[in-house]
Amino acid sequence: MSIGRRSLVIILISVVVGLAAAGAALWVEERKFVPPISPDDPRQVTLGAAVYAARCAQCHGANLEGQPNWQQRKANGRLPAPPHDASGHTWHHPNEALFDITKNGMTPYAPAGYESDMPAFGDVLTDEEIAAALAFIESRWPASIRAQHARIDAQASDRDLTP
Repeated sequence: MSIGRRSLVIILISVVVGLAAAGAALWVEERKFVPPISPDDPRQVTLGAAVYAARCAQCHGANLEGQPNWQQRKANGRLPAPPHDASGHTWHHPNEALFDITKNGMTPYAPAGYESDMPAFGDVLTDEEIAAALAFIESRWPASIRAQHARIDAQASDRDLTP
């Protein structure tokens, strides 16, 4: 039984398209889903303020100020909770990292053996609530810090989009 040239081309194209689709599906699956985080969305910021007050303020401070001496290790070797205001380093990280740390904990982002008092909130908060808390935090940053964070986030997104 002989396969005609046209049938062979159709089969070859189908295989290539199938492989490309499978590769794209794997690439998309590896990317983490991060809901929109918008410090300009009043609804999201309002929800975020409530989430932050209930779940974050006890360690990071009601005014995002962090714990005293947040850069000096405590007796147990762990660092105090850092500020989330402009004086801290939160804005140095892209939204995907901030979302993932809040949802899943520090482990993927910290050196081996690093211990933190930061809990994972994935079993406590919805993705929408986590994104809202981050939107609230960002809404409190000065415009210059928000602009710098937007550049950091855009650069990280550009890197992440390269297959």
